[in-house]
Amino acid sequence: MSSDILFQAIVYLTAAIIFVPIAQRFGLGSILGYLLAGVAIGPYVLGIVGDEGRDIMQAAQFGVVMMLFLVGLELNPSTFWRMRQSVLGMGSIQVAGTTLLLTGAGMAVGLDWRASLAIGLTLSMSSTAIILQSFNERGLMGSTAAKSGFSVSLFQDIAFIPILALLPLLGTAALANSESGDGWTGSAMIIGSVLGVVLCGKFLVGPVLRYVARTRIRELFIGTALLLIIAIAWVMEQAGLSPALGTFMAGVVLANSEFKHELESDIDPFKGLLLGLFFMAVGASIDFGIITSDPLRILGITAAVISIKAIVLVAIARIWGFAVDQSWMFVLSVAQVGEFGFVLFAYLSQIGLLPTSLIDLMMAVTTLSMVAAPLFLLAYFNLIHPRYQSAPKQEKDADDIDERHSVIIAGFGHFGSTIGRFLRANHVNATILDNDADRVDMLRKLGFNVFYGDATRHDLLEAAGAASANIMIVAFDDTELNHRLVKTVKKYYPNLELYVRTKNRFTAYELMDEGLNHIYRETLQTSVKLGSDVLTALGQRAYTVSRSAQNFIKYDESAMIDLAKERGDQKTYLASAKRQIEIQEQLLSDDRNFLMSSDDHAWDSEPMVRNASKTPP
Repeated sequence: MSSDILFQAIVYLTAAIIFVPIAQRFGLGSILGYLLAGVAIGPYVLGIVGDEGRDIMQAAQFGVVMMLFLVGLELNPSTFWRMRQSVLGMGSIQVAGTTLLLTGAGMAVGLDWRASLAIGLTLSMSSTAIILQSFNERGLMGSTAAKSGFSVSLFQDIAFIPILALLPLLGTAALANSESGDGWTGSAMIIGSVLGVVLCGKFLVGPVLRYVARTRIRELFIGTALLLIIAIAWVMEQAGLSPALGTFMAGVVLANSEFKHELESDIDPFKGLLLGLFFMAVGASIDFGIITSDPLRILGITAAVISIKAIVLVAIARIWGFAVDQSWMFVLSVAQVGEFGFVLFAYLSQIGLLPTSLIDLMMAVTTLSMVAAPLFLLAYFNLIHPRYQSAPKQEKDADDIDERHSVIIAGFGHFGSTIGRFLRANHVNATILDNDADRVDMLRKLGFNVFYGDATRHDLLEAAGAASANIMIVAFDDTELNHRLVKTVKKYYPNLELYVRTKNRFTAYELMDEGLNHIYRETLQTSVKLGSDVLTALGQRAYTVSRSAQNFIKYDESAMIDLAKERGDQKTYLASAKRQIEIQEQLLSDDRNFLMSSDDHAWDSEPMVRNASKTPP
């Protein structure tokens, strides 16, 4: 038995290592790579994994279980309240609309209304795993489509509870077995199990985790977290319910606990690995025998289910006013049937509501829709998305600039606006330019006279009075934009003194190549200020620390001028940088060894006269 488990582990891990990098290399995404790996090792291709692929599916669903536990951890009351309109609005329309249309379709082909309703409710579920994984891989979790897709899947996770409670009642009615009361018993068991998980999470899990945390043994805490998830999943499975449901509720209960972040960091690696195993198990469990026996029928039903779900999703996108590209992304990511489909269809078979042949058919449809989802998204990102990315955006016309000042500030975000407020507080007015129309409107409401336009344009700079100004502060967030503006100013207004914001010393080198003298690295001043505050908090004198900070900045900027000449040769550059660091530290140490002024303590918030007899730190 142990050798079989080890062999299965070798097979699945080897397949993942081979197929996932290849899929990533061709831009297919990791999900499709895992699915292809599962198909390859499954019984209908290489046959390395036989019917035990279905057994692996049960183990692999722990990936989904852990993912939903983490989703539950994120669902604290404040988060849910903030998302309530999208979760309740979009989610309820999606589940209700899809269920209604699919129930009607089922009755139209001759199914009983109870069976049709059960199938409609089951197929209305989408794959949270696919939605989150697809957007995470592409760094699009902040997009409208991703947020909306997550809201819909979150509502489905919540709706899963009442759906599970309803199915036994449909099963009882379908069997005309009202005297047995099995349906009511099943529903009561579901509700009781959910309440049991909530109570255990609130009154038992917290104290156990607190007890284990006191040992300060990280692996023991991780083991306890895994025990928590596996135990809840096992209990729910013994009750005939979905393990994912129980762990999701446990996550919700623990969302406001002090262990939230530690649980997230400990569980996440296991979740990622097991999710990959889950997608491989989905690929390995595809029953090509059913599909090849009547491919047109299977593919037709799959296409019909996806199309019906897409119709409802398009309506949601219209109601909420999505942009066209976000609508496409939202529809294609949510239109598949999710992992809950496997759970619900298995449960429907258990309560005898659907015949085995229909269950197998719906399982095949569910699997094919999950395989189709990453293919749809791949087609979207390669064929549709670039059209909207490359389409020129309609920009509003630049403002007419009707004022002239000796100082011009280009870029009035957090960095530039701080400079502007400081200058204005010292009675120095500046002509302010920014290229973000929304920010310009907001800043005007705050009382700033900001002009909208592209500051890299010669005509806009002329209108802003660059020819007669003395100083231009270049403060955009975008380093490349700052460099373009510097080139424009150097070309047309060589006498205009430039004070330029840059990210770090490497982007500063490029500005030095342009002959600039006033370069301000974001990281330098802030880092030295933080270090100064730490030294002061440790008891060192404020004046001494301030003098040391200024000397550090002076030495660092001097060293940067020398290092800029040698940055072409990495080996020479690193050796010179090491030498400059040693020199800088020695100079600072020498400064501290000078006899300190008796007035050093004047900068301190608390007089240090009482410690005058002691040697200062």
